[in-house]
Amino acid sequence: MILGIDEAGRGPWAGPLVVGAVVLGGARIEGLNDSKKLTKKRREELYNQIKQQATSAAGWVSAQELDDMGMSAALRLATRRAVEKIAAPYHEIIIDGTINFLADTSKGSYVTTLPKGDSLIPSVSAASIVAKVERDRYMAELDERHPGYGFAKHAGYGVAAHRAAIERLGVTPEHRLSFSPLQKYASRDLSHSGAAASPGGRSEATPTTRSIGNRSETVAANYLVRHGHEIIARNWRTKYCEIDIISRKSDTLYFTEVKHRKNGKAGDGMAAITTKKQNQMAFAAKFYVHTQLRDSPVNLRLSAIATTGEQPEVTDYIVIE
Repeated sequence: MILGIDEAGRGPWAGPLVVGAVVLGGARIEGLNDSKKLTKKRREELYNQIKQQATSAAGWVSAQELDDMGMSAALRLATRRAVEKIAAPYHEIIIDGTINFLADTSKGSYVTTLPKGDSLIPSVSAASIVAKVERDRYMAELDERHPGYGFAKHAGYGVAAHRAAIERLGVTPEHRLSFSPLQKYASRDLSHSGAAASPGGRSEATPTTRSIGNRSETVAANYLVRHGHEIIARNWRTKYCEIDIISRKSDTLYFTEVKHRKNGKAGDGMAAITTKKQNQMAFAAKFYVHTQLRDSPVNLRLSAIATTGEQPEVTDYIVIE
């Protein structure tokens, strides 16, 4: 059996990178091809057949993760995340392109790279469809959360309409600020909905920046590592929920919310861990176990880390009982 691998979302200026993984097994699905050569309607039809008849999964890397680690590392991580979800047996892995994104894993020796594999190998074609459809659906949802950018139409690519929207509205947390055309926005506020509009209609910068937020989460993750944790994921998110840091210590998974304040005058970040927030965290933890671990028995703990300062430092850490 062949495990096919392909990605969607390498070039867009916004949104996640998604890698599809498919084992067709004995499934016979007519019309599989490179997703880019198919109409949207046909992709959706084939996607439904793949989900019903084959074993498939998708590995996601958020825009923030991609900015933190770069495209090459993001492709490796998304590929690992996709492959880890495949439970069906296979004897070979074929990755579209020329790079073995699993080379540094135990799966590396099973990999064959194949340029244009998405047009030649049915399981790779299926993987390209899974990645494309799931990413497009996410971008359509993003269009509702951030109206005015046209994400549902251009899927985050740097087309003229998208460039004009960025000039008019600023950037969102889903934009890839490591990409050259967007690097000038790296020090500006990234929450379109929370930004203050200037008389010219553009969003003005606020003291809260994505770069500080990323540093805060990095400091928090390093704190956990120093205290015996293994980091499993950062900025894990779905359309239903999200968690800042997922880590493992001994036989327990920790789901950690990071709260940052610029200074002590803004109050303790722990004040934001309300009962409602704890319930949201608990839901996200259970959703992670259900979707990523197939409801395997596991000990779960919720925790929170508070950081302060433009050069963030950990000021408090609590495990929520």
